[in-house]
Amino acid sequence: MSVLIAIPARYASTRYPGKPLVTLTGATGETKSLIQRSWEAACQVNGADRIVVATDDARIQKAATDFGAEVVMTSPDCTNGTERCAEAAQLLGGGFDIVVNLQGDAPLTPHWFVEGLVTGLRADPAAEVATPVLRCDGRALNGFLEDRRNGRVGGTTAVFGAQNRALYFSKEVIPYTPDTYADADATPVFHHVGVYAYRPAALAAYAGFGTGPLEQLEGLEQLRFLEQGRPILCVEVEARDRQFWELNNPGDVSRIETMMAEMNMP
Repeated sequence: MSVLIAIPARYASTRYPGKPLVTLTGATGETKSLIQRSWEAACQVNGADRIVVATDDARIQKAATDFGAEVVMTSPDCTNGTERCAEAAQLLGGGFDIVVNLQGDAPLTPHWFVEGLVTGLRADPAAEVATPVLRCDGRALNGFLEDRRNGRVGGTTAVFGAQNRALYFSKEVIPYTPDTYADADATPVFHHVGVYAYRPAALAAYAGFGTGPLEQLEGLEQLRFLEQGRPILCVEVEARDRQFWELNNPGDVSRIETMMAEMNMP
């Protein structure tokens, strides 16, 4: 099955304008843009047939071209990364069995997260979309709760039921748990990792669904599939001693750089 990885990136982010070009310094002191580090993460994925940056901004296009990425210019009317991936796949002429959306704000995404999604879709013909979930340890959960106490949008959490079908995703911490956890404790909360693998038909239909009320309230694009009754497969992945965080806010730059230093990532 042929696999396209598209990395959607826009300059005019509401919460963080210019985010794809923000620089991150690695453990060796080397500084690279967020979009370059996300592209390099995509290049580590085994089995990807093509990798493109999908953007509507000439500044991002130039930066990506300069570090060697293939770029697909998409419409500024795309409302989110899924719509941008759908347009990119169409502009490339289709022909892919699976399209992966590796969002441009997730440079710490391990390659086995993406590989797990592709394997999950291959094994489950009824699933139209797959996305990874990572069981939170106490450190991660306490970080989510601290963000919410301080009015910050931290990571997204997921709940899922039988056959690992998604029930809901939220920027709040769900499910509720009254317990407290030490840093190394396993918890019942799952961090949703913002990576998606789609079957082309589901991806092509997405824009036509229109934005639903839950997607609008949460600001989570995957809820559009759930609101339309389309099944999302949650694939549980393992950290393997890797830390993971998305760059959502300016304050996340130092957090990610600290993680990169601790993991000795250049």
